[in-house]
This record gives sequence, C-alpha cells and structure tokens, in this order.
Amino acid sequence: MNRRRMAARMVCVGMAVFLLAGCTGKGEELQVQTGTRPTITQEVAPVQPEPQVSQVPQASPSPTPAPTPVPTAPLATPTPTQPAQGGTSPGGEKGQRGNSSTGAVKPTPTPEPLTPSGKPYGYYNTVRPTYLKGVLLVNKQYALPRSYGGANGEANAALRQLQAGAENAGFSMPLLSGFRSFETQDKLYRRYAATDGVAAANTYSAWPGHSEHQTGLAFDVGKISNGFGNTPAGKWLAAHAHEYGFIIRYPKGKESITGYQYEPWHIRYLGVKTATAVYESGLCLEEYLFRTTPEVTPAPTATPQPTPSPTPTPEPTPVPTVEPTPEPEVTSTPEFSPQPTERGGET
Repeated sequence: MNRRRMAARMVCVGMAVFLLAGCTGKGEELQVQTGTRPTITQEVAPVQPEPQVSQVPQASPSPTPAPTPVPTAPLATPTPTQPAQGGTSPGGEKGQRGNSSTGAVKPTPTPEPLTPSGKPYGYYNTVRPTYLKGVLLVNKQYALPRSYGGANGEANAALRQLQAGAENAGFSMPLLSGFRSFETQDKLYRRYAATDGVAAANTYSAWPGHSEHQTGLAFDVGKISNGFGNTPAGKWLAAHAHEYGFIIRYPKGKESITGYQYEPWHIRYLGVKTATAVYESGLCLEEYLFRTTPEVTPAPTATPQPTPSPTPTPEPTPVPTVEPTPEPEVTSTPEFSPQPTERGGET
C-alpha cells in the first residue's frame, strides 16, 4: 500500500510538473507575444534609470535639496546674470562714475537760484554791457554785469542844472531815486512782485541787472504818479529835459517797445546832442538806436531820380535859334532876365 501510495504520489507529482511546465511555456509565449515579461522587467528594473532615482533618494534625505535638481536650471540662469553683472560691473563702475558726474551737475542748479529774469545769478557775472552808437542800452533784453554801476558825476551835474532850470520856471523837481545796485534792485523787484504779482511788477519794475538805475544815468524826479505828465511841472520836464541832456525814457504809447508803462518821472541822461536828436525824432530810445541807420538808406535812392531826366538835349536846339539873331542888341537883355529867376529859385 505504501508503494502504491508512493507511486501514485510520484505520478501526481510528475503530472503536476508536466502541467506546470506546459503552463509556464505557454505563459512565456504569451509574454513574448505581448512584449511584457515579468521576469525581464525584474532584470530591466536595475537597468532603468534607477541610478538616477538612486541619486534622488541620495538627495532626498534633506527635503530642501529635493527641489535643488529643479533649481539646477535656474542655476544656469544666475550664471548668465553674473556675467551680465560682471559685464555691467565695469560699466556699472562707469555708470557710477557717470552718476557721480550727473550728481555733480544736479546740485549746480540747486545752489544757484534763478533771478526774476529767468536766468541764473551767475549769468550776470559774465554778461557785458551793450553800447549802440555810443549809447549804453539797458532793457529787458540787454543786461548789465552784477558789479557794474555807481554814481555818474556828469549825469549828476546835469541833473542839478535841470533842477535849477525848473526852479527858474517856477517848478520843483526833487530827486526821488538815483543809482541802485544789483542787490537793491533785486530786493525792490521781489517786494513789488510779492505785493502786486509778477505780471504787474514787470510793467513798472525792472529785473535786477536790467534796471537803468544801475547805470547811474537814470533818475526819478518830480512825482511818481501817472498823472505827473499832465501837471505843469511834468509838461515842463517833457518839453525841456533834452536841453539838459535828458529824455523821458518811457514815453506814452511806446509800452510795447520799451517793455514798461508810461513813466513821466523817469529821465535818462544821454548828453545834450543825443537827447535833442531823440526828442526831435519823436521816437523812444530803442526806436532811435535801431531805426536811425535804415533811415539813411532811402536817401541815395532819391538821388538817381533827377539823373534819368535827359533835359540837356534841348540845350543844343536853342543854340541854332540864337545864331540867326545875334545882330540885334536884344540878345543882351535876355541874358539879364534869367539871373533874377535863378535867385528867386534859391530863395
């Protein structure tokens, strides 16, 4: 019985081995057909990028390095930025130098404020006075140096003569204002601008460096009032100032040219000859200085007009007429007749 059992077991084991071998063979064929091999996957598993995965767990012990493989790409980005910084660093140094230079430029306007004319105070350290035809011209366009000016002895002497002439005519002509320095005019203008506004101040007060009072040749006399020109004293001043070498510097109707309102009290010394010429021209000082030269040019244009008249041709015609009548003495009488007519033409 035991042998039979053993034999049966052996048969069963053999059948099982046979069946098992058949099943495994079919499974391998199926796996080969489908391309999936469980055994091969186990062998390929070590071939797959397990070494890379193995690196990940090596870096994984610290949670922060895990993202480090991802920042490896940004690590390449900082490297270009570093050369860019390195490239710009010399330029940056230059830029810093440039910034230092620009920084040096920036403080320059700040410590040097602008004058009421809109120009820096340093401008009036280098500007030069303007002379036209020997006359010093000062207005809103032409300025004086900051250090220019002082009392003028010749102008002061002429002013005293004018005051004496006014007294002889029965008028009082007191001096109200004479020489003013650049600094005094600066304070005076700013005071007017703060009181009446810049636009109004520009019509009656000069900017520092642009005031005739800084020349020492300008004076305010009589009374500072727009109605002074209508008073007897103001009329006398307008009619006789040139006799002493003065003009009314800002006459009525010339505001757009002079830049200031009518000031019948403001006189400017030019000397008797020039003041008389300006007075007789009826022009303001700017007009006289700039328009006297073009007035000379039309004079030669008038001269060619008498020249084209060819009247000398009739002269030979009377010659033959006179030739047939030389015999009578009447020829002497017409010689006297033209003489009084020429004299009459001269008178």
